[in-house]
Amino acid sequence: MNTRYENDGYLIGLAELLRAHGLPADRVEATVTDLAAHLEEAGTEDAEAEFGPADEFARQLVPTAGERAPAAPDETVETWRWTADTYVDEELLNRFGDEGWEVERVDAVGRFVSHRDLAQPQRWEYRRELVTRGREGLDERLAPDGWEACGTWVIYAWFKRPRAASLGPAARVASPPPVPERTSFFSGKFYALLAVLTVAAVAAGVAVAVDDGDANSGIGFVVGLLAGAGAVAAVVWALQMRRGRRP
Repeated sequence: MNTRYENDGYLIGLAELLRAHGLPADRVEATVTDLAAHLEEAGTEDAEAEFGPADEFARQLVPTAGERAPAAPDETVETWRWTADTYVDEELLNRFGDEGWEVERVDAVGRFVSHRDLAQPQRWEYRRELVTRGREGLDERLAPDGWEACGTWVIYAWFKRPRAASLGPAARVASPPPVPERTSFFSGKFYALLAVLTVAAVAAGVAVAVDDGDANSGIGFVVGLLAGAGAVAAVVWALQMRRGRRP
C-alpha cells in the first residue's frame, strides 16, 4: 500500500466516502492509491488544494446508477499503461508521443503510465538517460532545452518535452488513433538475450553435473542460479517501489 495513502487524512477520508457511496473495495483501493501516487509524483502536500473538498470529489469519482465507473477521475483523459525493453523504448515513446501520449511516470513494475487529453491531444518527444550514480544534476542540464523528468527505473531516467515549442499549431494531434490494444512491447533482441542466458544457465548446469558425476547436482545448480536471479529481481523491484513512494 502506498505510504502516502496510509498517512494522509484526506485520502483516508476519501476512501471512506467512496465506500459509503457503494464503490467496490478493490475500486476504492485502486483509485485512492493512484491519487496518492499522483500527489507524490507532483510533490503536492495539500491534497484538498489539489482535488477540492473530499465529499465533492468523492461524488465526482462515483458513477451514477447504471453507469460504469470511469477509468480515471478526469473523463476527458485517457490512461494507458505499457512496457517495453530498452532496445525499443525510445523509438516507441516517440511514436506514441506523436499520437498524443504523455508519460506521467514509470510505475513500480516498470510500466509507462501515459495519459492523453481527449479534447486537445498534443505531441510529445522523449529521451532516455543512464543514471548509474543518481541524477547528478541531469535535470538541471536538460531543463534549458525544455526536458522534464517523467520517470525512473533502476539505472534509467526518461525525460519528455512538448513539441509545441518547435511545431507550433502542428503539435496538436488532429485525429488521434485509438488506444493500442497491446501493453507489452519486447524486441527480438530482448528475446534473443533471454535465450542466450537460458542456454548459458543450462550449459553451466550440465558442466557441474559432468564434473560431479551427478545429474542432481547440475539440476540443483541451475535451480539455485534461477533462484538467485529471482532474488535479485525482487530486490530491484522492492527498491523501485520504495523510490516510487518517496515524496
